Amino acid sequence: MSALGSTQSADALHRQTQAPLRRRRLAECAAAYALAGPAVLLLFVLFLVPVIAVFVIALTDWQFGARTLSFVGIANFREAFADQGFRTSLLNTVFYVLVVVPCTVIFGLAIAVLIESGQSLRALYRAVHFLPFMATLAAMAIAWEALLHPTIGLVNQTFSALELPTTNWLRNEATALPVLAVIGIWQNLGFAMILFLAGLKSIPSELYDAAEIDGADHWLDRLRTVTLPMLGPVSMFVVVVVALRAFQAFDTVKVLTQGGPGHASDVLLYTLYRESFEYLRTGYGAAVAVVFLVIVVALTLIQARVLDKKVHYQ
Repeated sequence: MSALGSTQSADALHRQTQAPLRRRRLAECAAAYALAGPAVLLLFVLFLVPVIAVFVIALTDWQFGARTLSFVGIANFREAFADQGFRTSLLNTVFYVLVVVPCTVIFGLAIAVLIESGQSLRALYRAVHFLPFMATLAAMAIAWEALLHPTIGLVNQTFSALELPTTNWLRNEATALPVLAVIGIWQNLGFAMILFLAGLKSIPSELYDAAEIDGADHWLDRLRTVTLPMLGPVSMFVVVVVALRAFQAFDTVKVLTQGGPGHASDVLLYTLYRESFEYLRTGYGAAVAVVFLVIVVALTLIQARVLDKKVHYQ
């Protein structure tokens, strides 16, 4: 009986000591949910609800301002993929991304290396190259429109002085989209440069000394064996973010070309805007938005997974 009594006393003591601990954990959990709750609710209202609404509207024939709608299933998606204009905007978007992303990464890295290797005016060079990223792209697009003016623009004036052929860059089907891609590279270049500069500063100088001892005397050898591998995480981040920004190209198209001439510079976001807010075909525009969202998410995940396998983390 004494042994049984001792066991019961020990169990009672254990429960008495555990009760405050459980109450403390419950209080901590309640505090955590109370602190995170507003942010989770805001995320749900501002992100998840609109996404769900777009998916639902894409399955209807609703037009902006209409009081009624009908369920049409995947008819909007069928119409989109059968539409030559949508296919053109999709191909234009792919072309834009394939030009802007690699050029931005290559030129951003090159400028970062040149600035980091320089001895003076580093702050000025960083500010000059980063300014386009900070400026409003719509305002910068107007400046580019003046530069590319067919008669009085600086670009054609320079080409004429050099006896090179000139054209109406923004109204020529062969040049409109490449010009927009050049503007996209210019606008994202400062962002890539700043991140690469930060990555270059984090590389220990001892690695370059060791590489030089191992025979990497040329700067290309040091770039290949030290700089690029150590910049792996930064490079992956730059590629993913610049790709997302390139997919979201809209401002320059809206201000400079309105998708023309002849849909030559149409991109997915501008097609979405035109169908939804100019033609008021909201259901069809929502279907385009769903396709755009699926493509961006899928390519971003694939891109991140492929690049992550080649990244060397410190």
